[in-house]
Amino acid sequence: MDNWTTSHDRVLAQRHAEGWMFLLEAARDLRTTGAVTPSGKALARLLTDPVDEPGSGPSNVLEVGAGTGSVTRTLIPRLAHGSRLDIVEANPRFAAQLHELVRTLPHLAGVSERVRVHHALVEELDTDHRYDVIVSGLPFTNFTPAQVAKIMDRYMDLLEPGGTLTYFAYRGTRYARAVTATRAEARRHHAVEEVLADYQRSYATGCWTVWANLPPARVWHLRRPAPQASPAAPLTALTGASR
Repeated sequence: MDNWTTSHDRVLAQRHAEGWMFLLEAARDLRTTGAVTPSGKALARLLTDPVDEPGSGPSNVLEVGAGTGSVTRTLIPRLAHGSRLDIVEANPRFAAQLHELVRTLPHLAGVSERVRVHHALVEELDTDHRYDVIVSGLPFTNFTPAQVAKIMDRYMDLLEPGGTLTYFAYRGTRYARAVTATRAEARRHHAVEEVLADYQRSYATGCWTVWANLPPARVWHLRRPAPQASPAAPLTALTGASR
């Protein structure tokens, strides 16, 4: 058996194990897991695009709600040399798996101290860092509108001016919930969408649909505005010249 076959089989086995882990955690608590399958490669690439935009150098990056690390595996190889990555995961079993992932990824040989896993809620993350990119995998539609507003406010506080937040939502959930949810759940879901729409109207720089994901997902990129430079003083004020 050649090395490629061995590596390919190992990847397939890993994905199979992650799929079962997602199902088990969803059954345990769907409100914090938010998915029954890991994010696909196309979705992971689009979520992590801002970390290696042309001209970008070392950056501080935050990933929130990393799950079993399906997006993390795409994110880490894209980081510029010297970058720092903080990973926040509230689920203790997912957090333990992420610690193991960071310990064993070959891309991190000798630089694993630049990647830290935090078992915490992002609202409670104790940090004095600001981030150039935040990648969110949190299941917003499983939260209350107040929780979503608090998380989004936290993201904006943690972003550097000019920094980018990326997150996704599964397509078709509104129609699925209209059929299966109670009226109270449908109202909550609609209210969450309204909270996110306010942020999208204020900060969105792009929105794309990843049809190749299962289920299809819509990805949003939001940017915290950079402070505008003060208008230049009139020439007469600088030189004292007068006509």
